[in-house]
Amino acid sequence: MFSDKVADPVKQAALSALTAALEAQGHPSEYAPFMATTIIFQADLDLRNAQISRLAGWLKQEHPEVYPDALSLIESTREEFEKRVRQG
Repeated sequence: MFSDKVADPVKQAALSALTAALEAQGHPSEYAPFMATTIIFQADLDLRNAQISRLAGWLKQEHPEVYPDALSLIESTREEFEKRVRQG
């Protein structure tokens, strides 16, 4: 689940509350923490995607001179990440 090195109290509270809610819905207690972690992880990814989209939109409107470079950086970051994933 969450690393002990990064004990974010908000994420820990969310994990505990979500785990309890999943168990209350009848999910087995041995799976609920993993389900909660997955839900929180996906929500975090969704938030980051929204943030980068908003930032790109703002750059396009307010700083059109750097917008193409920003898109290029976003794309190259995606390509580098996919390459690392493929390589393991």
